[in-house]
Amino acid sequence: MNNAQWYSPIAKVAAFATLTLGIVFTGAADAQTSKSNPYNLIDPARVSVGTMGDSRPYAFVDKNGEFSGFDIELFLDVARRLGFTKDQVSFTGQDFSALIPSVANGRFDVAVAAIGTTEPRKKTVDFSDGYLAGYLSVITADEKIKTEADLTGKRLGVVQGTLQEIFATKNFTKTDLVKFPDNNAAISALNNGTIDAHFFDYEAAKQQAERYKTLRIAINIPSFDAPAGFVVQKGNNAFREALNKGLREAMQDGTWKRLHEKWFPGTPMPDQYLPRS
Repeated sequence: MNNAQWYSPIAKVAAFATLTLGIVFTGAADAQTSKSNPYNLIDPARVSVGTMGDSRPYAFVDKNGEFSGFDIELFLDVARRLGFTKDQVSFTGQDFSALIPSVANGRFDVAVAAIGTTEPRKKTVDFSDGYLAGYLSVITADEKIKTEADLTGKRLGVVQGTLQEIFATKNFTKTDLVKFPDNNAAISALNNGTIDAHFFDYEAAKQQAERYKTLRIAINIPSFDAPAGFVVQKGNNAFREALNKGLREAMQDGTWKRLHEKWFPGTPMPDQYLPRS
């Protein structure tokens, strides 16, 4: 028996031991990574949030240059329950239509901007539990617009990628839809006569009607089948489940109710979002 034959069993054992140790070490490294970054964030020490800067009262930049609004405050409260301070949450404003792709592509950990949960959107990203439901509203200065039928032949503004665009495309087939990147651009076009009306959410419409006395809310359409949720990357169940837990706690201890009363005074609140005895 030559040396190669004599040592081959030993070599096999050594190789197997090396391979086994490699698996053990790799497993330990993965476990350590999971422990240090349990929510699979881009930066384990910070939550990167995509939002909007002009969607009052949900998410907007205030006079001090800070992000504010119902969605912003609610997310900060939920993030606090996950162990993140306000300084560990960074907000970046984007056009609404870019938010979901940005989360899907890994630019942000989460998108927060009253984003309605729909089946088409769930094909590319995941959503937290719903935390807000409301109405789709048409705002205009045209006294002749009172019903959906009155939109026939009119130029109706919609923000790209919103529930309003989806709804209008499906239901307002005889209306000329004009697409905008954000509400500010649409309201500007409405005020200068480029469009006849703008279609967005009730709360934002109410704010604009209070700001511009020539504008009024002409049409309200219930929208409780696509509640707003936090958007996370597809398959990031750890983060989504943690957000859901934080949302449930915020609803149960009355935080959600307090924020809703602050930002949407007088607006009805769904029972499922209120504290339970």
